[in-house]
Amino acid sequence: MRNFIISTDSTGDLPNSYLEENNILVHPLYYILEGEEYIPGEKDMHVKDFYQALKNGKMPKTSAANPESIIEKMRDKIENGYDILHISFSSGLSSSYNTTKMCADDIMEQFQGAKIIVVDSLSGTVGQGFLVMKAVEMKNQGKTIDEISTWLNENKKHIIHEFIVSDLNHLFRGGRLSKSQAVIGTVLNINPILHMDDQGKLANISKVRGRKKALNVLADNIEKNADIKKLKEVFISHGDCIDDAEYLADRIKNKYGIKNIMIQDICPTIGAHTAQGTVVVAYFGEKR
Repeated sequence: MRNFIISTDSTGDLPNSYLEENNILVHPLYYILEGEEYIPGEKDMHVKDFYQALKNGKMPKTSAANPESIIEKMRDKIENGYDILHISFSSGLSSSYNTTKMCADDIMEQFQGAKIIVVDSLSGTVGQGFLVMKAVEMKNQGKTIDEISTWLNENKKHIIHEFIVSDLNHLFRGGRLSKSQAVIGTVLNINPILHMDDQGKLANISKVRGRKKALNVLADNIEKNADIKKLKEVFISHGDCIDDAEYLADRIKNKYGIKNIMIQDICPTIGAHTAQGTVVVAYFGEKR
C-alpha cells in the first residue's frame, strides 16, 4: 500500500505552522486587487492590508485554482510514490472541486496504480480546516486513505457553519440580498444570521437587530445544533474583527466550558466576498 499525503485549498484558514508541520499540500485560490494578482502562499498580501483596502473602498475579485499548478503539484507527489487525499473548498461556492477532480482523473490515467481521492468538503474557512485537521488526526492513527475519505463524506454535513456579516451592501453586490433589504437592514441595524446548507451554499436562517445580540445568537445556537457533552472544539474565523471573535470565544467558554477554541483570520480569497466584519463559528453538530 502506497503512503499518501493530504492536500487542500488555501481557503481552509489553517495556521501556516500547522500546514507545514503536517506536510499539507495547499492549492492556492487566487485573488485580484487593483489589477494585481495575488497567490496565497506564494505572492500574498498581509491580511490586515487586504481588509484595510476593503475599508478604503477597493473591490477585489477571485479566481479558482490554476489547473496547470494543480497538475504540477499532484504529479510531483505521485512520481515520488505518494497517493493523495484532497479536501476541496465547497463546490457550492467555487469551481475548485470540479477543476481538481478533473486534474486528478487526468493524472490517474497517466499513472496506473496511483490513487487521488478528491473530497468536496461542502465547507469553507475553518469548517473546511476542521475536516483537514480530522483527516490528519485519522492519518496519524493509522487509518487508510479510503477509511478517511469515507468518514469525511459521511460526516461533512455535520460541520455546522453559522456566521454574521457587517456589510449588507457587500451581500447585495454579491446577490445575497436585494437592494431594499440592504438599505433597510443597514438603517435598522439588522444582522442576518447565515449558514452553509447541505449543498455547501450560503443561506439566511434568521435576522437579529444589533451586532452584540447577533454574536450571542451564534453562541446560543451551538446547544441547539450539537451535543454539548460530546463537543470538544469550536473554530472561529473573522474578517479583521478580532475583538468580536474573542468576545464570541469567551461567551462559548463561559456558557459551555469548552476550552479548545481556535481563532483564525478569514483569508482574502473568502474575505473578498464576505468583507470585513464577518464572524464565522464552526463545529461538529447534528445537522446543518
